[in-house]
Amino acid sequence: MWAARAAALTSTEVGAIETRVIEPAVLRGILEGAFPGAQVEIVDLTGTRDHYQVKIVAEAFRGESRLRQHKLVYTALGALLRGPIHALSLQTSAPTST
Repeated sequence: MWAARAAALTSTEVGAIETRVIEPAVLRGILEGAFPGAQVEIVDLTGTRDHYQVKIVAEAFRGESRLRQHKLVYTALGALLRGPIHALSLQTSAPTST
């Protein structure tokens, strides 16, 4: 699974250091795949494709504590949090009933 994600990463060079970043569309696809039917909003906070603000509204979060909701997202992102994603601001919730 990580190999497929890694193939979608983009390499950039910062000085003499090569770093990998993740495109917002790829991040959205990973999250939508992990949380089918979710509403996912992604903001690249710095324009560098490694600092993201993510809002997810998903049925999978219903009845779960905020801590558990965030752990579910961290699990979905896996190794991306140890490399391409340097900073992640999360807002998670279950859909509201109308």
